[in-house]
Amino acid sequence: NRASKLFNKVIVAIGENPNKQPLFSIEERLYLAKEAVKDLPHPEKVEIEAFDGLLVDFAKKKGASVIIRGLRAVSDFEYEMQLALMNRKLSNSIDTVFLIPSLKWIFLSSSIVKEAAKLGGKIDDLVPEVVARKLKEKFKNF
Repeated sequence: NRASKLFNKVIVAIGENPNKQPLFSIEERLYLAKEAVKDLPHPEKVEIEAFDGLLVDFAKKKGASVIIRGLRAVSDFEYEMQLALMNRKLSNSIDTVFLIPSLKWIFLSSSIVKEAAKLGGKIDDLVPEVVARKLKEKFKNF
């Protein structure tokens, strides 16, 4: 939402990382992201796409000049700075902009939400409705 206020167009790039074991398939993640942005004030400014390979290569292919990353806590900063510097090394035409969340969301991570959902915790006010529903479905037989 905030990025779409800052930029004319925002592409939510959902990566396929062979080193990670995501809870949802790439198709499910694309669907969830598309559903989640429908209620934004300017959903027409947001595109959702999957990619594999380097993010900077995808950004160049899409004609993007900025990568937006989120910083929740100081602990995120070192890793995110390393990524930003590596991306700059790979393509000096693409900058990284960091956005920090509002205090309401600063403690959240996907791991924390998944763990709460798995154990039957109330997550409805932490994620979009469609995501809460899909998480409950995934963990209903846990």
